[in-house]
Amino acid sequence: MSVFLSIASYCDPVLGFTLARAVAMARWPERLHLGVVDQSPADWPQPDAQAHAPARLSRVRIDPVHARGPCWARAIAMSLYDGEDWFLQVDSHMDFEPGWDQTLAGWGERLLPGRPGFVLSSYPNAFVFEGERPVPRPTTRKVLAHVVKPAAQFEPGHLVLPFEAHPVETDLALTGYHLGAGCLFAPGRLVQDFPYDPWYYFHGEEQALALRLFTHGWDIVHIPGLPLYHLYNTAGAGGPARPMHWDEAEDSGRPQAWWALEQRSQARLSALIAGEPLGAYGLGTVRSLADYARLSGIDFGQRRIEARAYAAVGRPALPA
Repeated sequence: MSVFLSIASYCDPVLGFTLARAVAMARWPERLHLGVVDQSPADWPQPDAQAHAPARLSRVRIDPVHARGPCWARAIAMSLYDGEDWFLQVDSHMDFEPGWDQTLAGWGERLLPGRPGFVLSSYPNAFVFEGERPVPRPTTRKVLAHVVKPAAQFEPGHLVLPFEAHPVETDLALTGYHLGAGCLFAPGRLVQDFPYDPWYYFHGEEQALALRLFTHGWDIVHIPGLPLYHLYNTAGAGGPARPMHWDEAEDSGRPQAWWALEQRSQARLSALIAGEPLGAYGLGTVRSLADYARLSGIDFGQRRIEARAYAAVGRPALPA
């Protein structure tokens, strides 16, 4: 039941809170391996292995001027994996319910039989800070299922689509077609089977991974009662401000602008969908993009989105 917790952090003052809560709320903290890529200045507070005992901490620090975006950092964080049973990738501003590791592993044991693999994912419910106290602000206690944002269409020149998590009032786990990179739980062999693609920047990251997983025969699953919460960058969320990698003040001192990385990322998604040979980062042959269109209502070949892609529905992921 060991869990590798992968976190890529960019100048995030909430990182220490996230690590502390992950350990404090775990059923088996001694079985946690915290893999952190900390992109922050050298004079910032640094994660301390003793402070997060009995969990194990592996950390790479990178000066922010050398940072190349979230996916690049997540690929480095994934490289710290050390054979744990389960893999969980989260953002650096998260909160956790008591026993979160037991809850996720329990779902994992139920979902894995009969499948090549699965990823349990969603955009989590929100939490906010009231003073220094984290307070959940759930949209639902049931399922949060991904859909294409209302009225969104393919834009000329790129294939990136916007998605949202919509509530579905069911106690059943549902099969989905999109995932959230900031909340992604899977068997540990995900690391060998689907190494994180560092050539993405940010937009298109989740679509690419969802398509890789689907075409290799893995399922994406949304569960009721997801035991993680996300601090969204919205008015009233509280907590300290955190910069974004693409902020002008952050970007100005780098040799390569974020927009160049973003353009490369969009081209990478187009190459993936076109079926170009991308090695370990390419599509599989178990299921096709036509199969994906039948499941999701998103037809990349025809650049068409059917009405059901905007509706939060899905088939049960487990037999009754």
